[in-house]
Amino acid sequence: MVSEQIEGRNLRNPRVLNAMRQVERHRFVPENLRHSAYVDAPLPIEHGQSISQPYIVALMTDLLNLVGTEKVLDVGTGSGYQAAILSLLADRVISIERVPELAETARRRLQELGYANVTVVVGDGTLGWPEEAPYDGILVAAGSLTVPPPLLEQLTPGGSLVIPLGDADMQTLYRITKREDGTTQRECFGPVVFVPLIGHHGWPV
Repeated sequence: MVSEQIEGRNLRNPRVLNAMRQVERHRFVPENLRHSAYVDAPLPIEHGQSISQPYIVALMTDLLNLVGTEKVLDVGTGSGYQAAILSLLADRVISIERVPELAETARRRLQELGYANVTVVVGDGTLGWPEEAPYDGILVAAGSLTVPPPLLEQLTPGGSLVIPLGDADMQTLYRITKREDGTTQRECFGPVVFVPLIGHHGWPV
């Protein structure tokens, strides 16, 4: 998976590649789909959600430029796969999920697999998680029409927000870096397709 789908598409960050090798993706997909766990495609999980394709997980992770000392907010826990990857690259990960059942399953799975620096919370991801703010990086695994203002507010100066922006059918992946004066810089990284980001500053339920 890593050599063909990720390195083969010119993603060469050794820390990200190592994390992708360490986390066993089949542990994070439904049992009936484990035979497809390492294909380069998103897979459905419970409650109408999905686990992103490995390349997109690696790309979004790479765009955060983590060195290991950061506190990261992961919006959209899902099965917990992205949080597990981030846990190997950051000091702390706060992962927020709006569906309580998904959050509980992911929390239990991450604990059982030993990802002790991940905290899974239940809430509206478009509001962030102010209790632990600010964050050095924020990764949003759902598509939004606009950037939720609370996420930018909870980002440290110099930090990056990686988020898909667009309509319900197609989005563009952006890295938004917050400058020291509070202004932002946007960089575009191509088309992606994600489930909708639902919440106060996102799509309605």
